[in-house]
Amino acid sequence: MEFDIEKVMELLPHRYPFLLVDRVVEIEQGKSLTAIKNVTVNEPFFEGHFPGQPIMPGVLVLEAMAQATGLLAFSDMGDAHKSKLYMLVGIDKARFRNQVIPGDQLLLTVTLMRNMRGIGMYQCKASVNDEVVAEAEMMCSAQDRYQ
Repeated sequence: MEFDIEKVMELLPHRYPFLLVDRVVEIEQGKSLTAIKNVTVNEPFFEGHFPGQPIMPGVLVLEAMAQATGLLAFSDMGDAHKSKLYMLVGIDKARFRNQVIPGDQLLLTVTLMRNMRGIGMYQCKASVNDEVVAEAEMMCSAQDRYQ
């Protein structure tokens, strides 16, 4: 199963310039998800993050992985996701292995390790050209939106 950008935007509340997932290319409901982020020189963060040598900030690579966890969680919630935000509540074992630069296609893979009391624990990886550039274990939780 794939999700195009319209489905991504239906499931996530994020919008430009903070929507960091362009497409879901594979999903196994309740288990794993693979998504892509096309990194372009037009991204607003490149203007101030190492001008002259544009590098995607590591925290935004982590955010892209966190957004992918939200897509996995919300993909089988039906309309219940409309009243929820999937919040990042913890990051463990984060490692950055290489830089992400304009022109790269970031492949995001997230796997649900376990779900306890409404908190999902995910193994997350970001790769470029089959090389892992970042990885982390993330904890996320669905919380009610402010009305």
